[in-house]
Amino acid sequence: MSKVTVVGAGNVGATCANVLAHADVCKEVVLIDINGNLAKGKALDIWQQAPVDGYSTRLSGGDDYALTANSDIVIITAGVPRKPGMSRDDLISTNAKIVVGVTQNILKYTKNPIIIVVSNPLDVMTYAAWKASGLNDKRVFGMAGILDTARYRAFLAEEIGCSPKDIQAMLMGGHGDTMVPLPRYTTVSGIPVTELVKKEKLDAIIERTKFGGGELVNLMGTSAWYAPGAAAAQMAISILRDENRIYPCCVRLNGQYKIKDIFVGAPVKLGKKGVQEIIKLRLKKDETELLNNSAAAVKEVMDAFDGMNLS
Repeated sequence: MSKVTVVGAGNVGATCANVLAHADVCKEVVLIDINGNLAKGKALDIWQQAPVDGYSTRLSGGDDYALTANSDIVIITAGVPRKPGMSRDDLISTNAKIVVGVTQNILKYTKNPIIIVVSNPLDVMTYAAWKASGLNDKRVFGMAGILDTARYRAFLAEEIGCSPKDIQAMLMGGHGDTMVPLPRYTTVSGIPVTELVKKEKLDAIIERTKFGGGELVNLMGTSAWYAPGAAAAQMAISILRDENRIYPCCVRLNGQYKIKDIFVGAPVKLGKKGVQEIIKLRLKKDETELLNNSAAAVKEVMDAFDGMNLS
């Protein structure tokens, strides 16, 4: 049985820990936060839920990174959440320092973990964690596409009047406004979505998906947490079970799609070694253009991070 550390005991981290505990796929979940009592309290609360919901995963929490020793997977959710009027990129200077510090502290106690990044701006924070860790790029990747496709699928389910369980979808590119929709890879029980939803309505749903995070920030005054926390947990579950599930994740492309040394969303197989394979789709010219534009936007923020000389 395995050990998973979740760094950040805020809404996203606590939700992620809760979903992992309920999945009952690891022996231990550790919740770490700069506020040690908050992490300890939330871990204790989730552990006390175990007799009610029937799982055996043990939980503990605190602010001491020694608790994270020998973690198989580390999920980084730490950082300042978005507030109304803020873009993900506005968060870079604050959250980059946090993510780099967290990564360095983790590696004091675990030599070769798999790191899943959730902190925003997602693509550059994944790059920051990879640079700070010195780990193989197949072991450091970000959660974005699962959340984006979940929002897309939820909106489609409402429009079609079907269960979201029947909808499969794929999105690529950066997390946020420059994401690349791929409606021809979207199906409903094997039926192309274009046969069930008119183009203008599908375009409107895609636009809503692009700004899905901002919609929730405007409604709640802070970032979403239930769907992001569950999405990160889903990635960890595929790794722990060695399922080789195919998900869109933020990964370092190294020539795939003719993009090099940039972290953007692409379909991957997730198994016990992390990213087992980056899947190459046959993109059309307009899709390739959108992906290149998205990668260029991410590269700008990566360059800004490099200029900060943090890692």
